Amino acid sequence: MAERLASRAAVVTGAAPGIGEASAALFASEGAQVLAVDLPGKFKGDAVRGVTAFEIDISEADAPARIIAAAVAKLGGIDILFNNAGISNNALAKDMTDEAFDRVVEVNLRSVFRLTRAAIPHLVTSSAGRVINTASVMAEGADYGLAAYCAAKAGVAGITRSFALELGKYGITANYLMPGAIRTGMTGPLWDARPEVADIWAKKAALRRLGEPIDLARAALFLASDDGGFVTGQGLAVDGGLTLRV
Repeated sequence: MAERLASRAAVVTGAAPGIGEASAALFASEGAQVLAVDLPGKFKGDAVRGVTAFEIDISEADAPARIIAAAVAKLGGIDILFNNAGISNNALAKDMTDEAFDRVVEVNLRSVFRLTRAAIPHLVTSSAGRVINTASVMAEGADYGLAAYCAAKAGVAGITRSFALELGKYGITANYLMPGAIRTGMTGPLWDARPEVADIWAKKAALRRLGEPIDLARAALFLASDDGGFVTGQGLAVDGGLTLRV
């Protein structure tokens, strides 16, 4: 099979074990050169051929400029930007502090805007520019204690549609993924400690299992490749049928 991302340069944020790490490795296996971005000490896959780690907190004021500069220096440019970094918290609105709310929005939404804005001058020079953002099924739903998370992820969906409209004239696509219950570095320890909760979420999905990072990585690969070249402004639910029942 031909390498679907041959000669392309990709930036993947939130590249710690989970969706980001799986995507970085899969992109590299399909021929891309990848800059894998995460907090210091978090990324574990820099031994993968074609993947270069870059350690930074994406919420820092100069993070977009530094990430783009590193991508240009190490990869020669940017064809694919996968804004995957995200955090969550769990607090009822009446108990949530401004600081907690702002931190979730800063990482999950504002950083998507800032990094994409910084990447646009490079994406427009690509023959196959792609912006992929990780939202969540909670972009269209809700749950107790997730006011900040749901607000930020709904914002990711909205901003991605705006990117698609604004960047389409340059041949750049912009889409977002909506993961369901996925076993990642963040959720795995919680579910391991309470397997009965993991079992509940697995049974809610039509496929009767939890999602794995590779499930999202394969969806991201589709959007990053020529196969997804006529798909833009769309949200792709990768949830095993979790949201089929209302």
